[in-house]
Amino acid sequence: MSRDALIFYSEFDDPEAWKKTLTAELPDIDFHTDPDAVDPAIVHYALTWKPPAGFFGRFPNLKLVTNLGAGVDSLVGRDDLPDVPISRLSDTGMVSLMSSYVLFSVIRYARDIHIFERAQRRGEWKYIHPRALSDIRVGVLGLGELGGPAAQALVRTGFDVRGWSRSLKDIPGVRCSAGSDTLDDFLRDIEILVILLPLTPETRGLLDARRLALLPAGAKLINASRGAVVDEPALIDALQSGTIEEATLDVFTVEPLPRNHAFWSMKNVLITPHLASITVPEAAAREVAESIRRVRSGLPPLHGIDPRRGY
Repeated sequence: MSRDALIFYSEFDDPEAWKKTLTAELPDIDFHTDPDAVDPAIVHYALTWKPPAGFFGRFPNLKLVTNLGAGVDSLVGRDDLPDVPISRLSDTGMVSLMSSYVLFSVIRYARDIHIFERAQRRGEWKYIHPRALSDIRVGVLGLGELGGPAAQALVRTGFDVRGWSRSLKDIPGVRCSAGSDTLDDFLRDIEILVILLPLTPETRGLLDARRLALLPAGAKLINASRGAVVDEPALIDALQSGTIEEATLDVFTVEPLPRNHAFWSMKNVLITPHLASITVPEAAAREVAESIRRVRSGLPPLHGIDPRRGY
């Protein structure tokens, strides 16, 4: 009797780490990384991140596709995606990493660390009296499985936290609003904006020049979701003009960020290489295995998504 097989594809994740952790959870599954070295008919599961065009079409008996990450925008619009359940990763390790990145980025601005960094390079002792954290208005744009916990972490730290999402959420300590008709008012009152939205047709370019201009003078922007949620040329203009004072950017329209891109030379921009929240196999393998067990039992997987919506 043929065993179940899983095909793995990612140019960024370690296949050996995934094989070790996943087969420990599911010893009856065959783990493959080479599509040409396995009988396509026995491949029932795919664990992938941005596989090449046509990848899924060669496996006629897929029962589950799992995306190696929280964002599934790379799956939207593919013409080879099978009509099977699709899940994404959302393990506790990813949540902790994102929350820590958001806390670091917000606190860096709230405690004026960016100013002290520049003063140190000038050899200047520059004192700025700290503000109470409860007086600093932080807005989290997107309150999903990563944004919600990040907002809660900011509340626990003592910030005045507001949140915006597509549908209304109820998060203790967070002043929540929802829907496109409330977004402009939300932005007008935010000192530090944290973007944690998925990339969908509705969110692509959501923060255009008009909306960026709604942020108060001196606002800071942190984007740890997808670069295309923000109109990049408009953000460059806003940072150059001072409409937005500072930005911390982990994601970009084109990645890796091209060497000649304007962001590299901007002193008011901190760049990190898309690592705010990454998948740790040791933690995530348990969820992948549980989704496979559920599909085998006729149940939906964990963290199922609708690729037509983009989340």
